[in-house]
Amino acid sequence: QLQLVESGGGLVHPGGSLRLSCATSGSRLDYYAIGWFRQAPGREREGVSCITSRGVATNYTGAMRGRFTISRDNAKKTVYLQMNDLKPDDTAIYYCAASFAPYVPHCTVPPGAGQYTYWGQGTQVTVSS
Repeated sequence: QLQLVESGGGLVHPGGSLRLSCATSGSRLDYYAIGWFRQAPGREREGVSCITSRGVATNYTGAMRGRFTISRDNAKKTVYLQMNDLKPDDTAIYYCAASFAPYVPHCTVPPGAGQYTYWGQGTQVTVSS
């Protein structure tokens, strides 16, 4: 079993940056692909990005590609989401989630997120002038 705790959210002006962290405990992190999702008020959950268990591959939802970067440090049991050039539409609660997928060479973040079994509590990101 894996526990996840997000941090790093906050209020930022448009064009600003934030780095979210997903700290884990419990099982070995290198058995799990990690995904980031977000949900804004009145909107459905949206996949943001994912990284495979060993960090070999990443994936991004189109609107985030080029602005967000996912990375991981398995020794520190933490996954990061660097978010640059933030826009008001990026305002949402951001969640990290884990999918047991050792040695799987790819990952996805579908809105249904069925393969992600462990979730954090979320961190609020607000982009506003």
